[in-house]
Amino acid sequence: MIEQEKRTKWELPGVPAGGLRRVGQIRGTNTLILHAGQNGMLVALELLSTHTPGAPVVDDRNEFIGFISEFDVLHALEAGKDLSQLTAEDIMVRERISVTAETTIEEAVKTMKERHLHNLPVKKDGKVAYSVTRHDLLRAWIGIGTAGED
Repeated sequence: MIEQEKRTKWELPGVPAGGLRRVGQIRGTNTLILHAGQNGMLVALELLSTHTPGAPVVDDRNEFIGFISEFDVLHALEAGKDLSQLTAEDIMVRERISVTAETTIEEAVKTMKERHLHNLPVKKDGKVAYSVTRHDLLRAWIGIGTAGED
């Protein structure tokens, strides 16, 4: 048991030396994707029930059109708006910041840091597939979080 505790990231099965390199190697923990017409109160409940700080918003064609964070929902409430009378599209921020599976971990961290983001949508084949969190990026950088992690 002590031998196993002494293992470094370079000795862990399935983890490349120096950690992971690309966002596509990360098993993202945030798979929540919201829909443009989704009721605002349901959006808030989805974020709360999944403990997710935010999620991408897609339209009827599953095209990425925006992002909703907990702060965006709080902003709507602070403005006196009734969430049950709003849609995800009413609440979302229209800036579509995302990365691809080929984006390096370093680039993703830089984007999140510069934009003060808690999570970042990842596009695969032109569609948002999931989001990575700062937690996911930290795990990847130090070398845990491969498909073999359980």
